[in-house]
Amino acid sequence: MLLGAHVSSAGGIYKAVGRATELGCRSLQVFPQSPRVWKPAVHPDEDLARFRELAAEADTVAVSHAPYLINLAGTDPVTIERSEAVLAQSLRTTRGFGGLAVIVHLGSHLGSGFEAGLERAAPVLERVLELAGDGTWLLLENTAGAGGTMGLTVEELALVIDRCGRHPWLGVCIDSCHLYASGVDVGDAAALDATLDELDSRIGLDRLKALHINDSQMPLGSNRDRHARVGEGLIGERLSVFLGRPRLQGLPAVLETLGHDGKGGEDDMRELERLWRLGVGG
Repeated sequence: MLLGAHVSSAGGIYKAVGRATELGCRSLQVFPQSPRVWKPAVHPDEDLARFRELAAEADTVAVSHAPYLINLAGTDPVTIERSEAVLAQSLRTTRGFGGLAVIVHLGSHLGSGFEAGLERAAPVLERVLELAGDGTWLLLENTAGAGGTMGLTVEELALVIDRCGRHPWLGVCIDSCHLYASGVDVGDAAALDATLDELDSRIGLDRLKALHINDSQMPLGSNRDRHARVGEGLIGERLSVFLGRPRLQGLPAVLETLGHDGKGGEDDMRELERLWRLGVGG
């Protein structure tokens, strides 16, 4: 795996590359804008070009995570319109700095049901996918399942991809914590392999382009999304099973639980060291 972390882009989005390199990362994730505001961020072309140059020099794979406010499946037309604008700009930014993918949560159907949520989300996805390509994917992330969130199972993710005509630049990102919370024990090789078999059959492993590596504060099958630092949660040392699966090798695998500034303090370095050790041991 190309082990890495979510890092800060404070002071210029290209500065994320240096921070990741200093931490020893082979991959990195950034927010293309503040994750908690609606106004799309437009970065200077020279900053995007510098990011691309630095990432190439460091041989680092970069992805971005779309803002958390996005809800493509909700019932409020204004929220959906804002979500589309932010996601579209996230794709422009990520394609501009040569990133592999934008990772997005589909959002919640807010009790209206999966099918209704899909009918609202699919047209938005189809429009923003016109901005993908040239090496940049749009990846749907699996969810823990609380509050009507879309993408709880492989089958739900597959239905979204099918509804979008199996667009050639639409794929998935799998989060270890979310998978555990949804009922798949990522520390059990047989259970994890069964899920990967289903993903291969229903979606295709060629569409699995990135991983989120997170431990879990909450029990197996809890449907609650609460990340824990690697080795300190309920998955614990068994996270090495997830890290070691042969079919997941070669993918960018991003740790999301570094400190709030993403700049690498002592606690962050200890967590990254645990991640490297589990990855090698797996």
